[in-house]
Amino acid sequence: MGVREWVDQDYVIEHLRQKFNCSVLWCEGRACLEYKSKEELNQMAGYVKDNFSMELLDVFFTAVESLDEEVKS
Repeated sequence: MGVREWVDQDYVIEHLRQKFNCSVLWCEGRACLEYKSKEELNQMAGYVKDNFSMELLDVFFTAVESLDEEVKS
């Protein structure tokens, strides 16, 4: 197995944002992934692992599920 070069966190985040149209929130300078469903989260984790040989939480501080845009009163 060959040695892979280190990949910048911002580079990985930009690729994820383009491919999955996800949101990235920043909290105290740390990236937090906002995802729409568990299926999407699993797809993104697989993409990062396959393409960058990293775990999703090596890139993001945490991942949180999106809240519904409609807020019921």
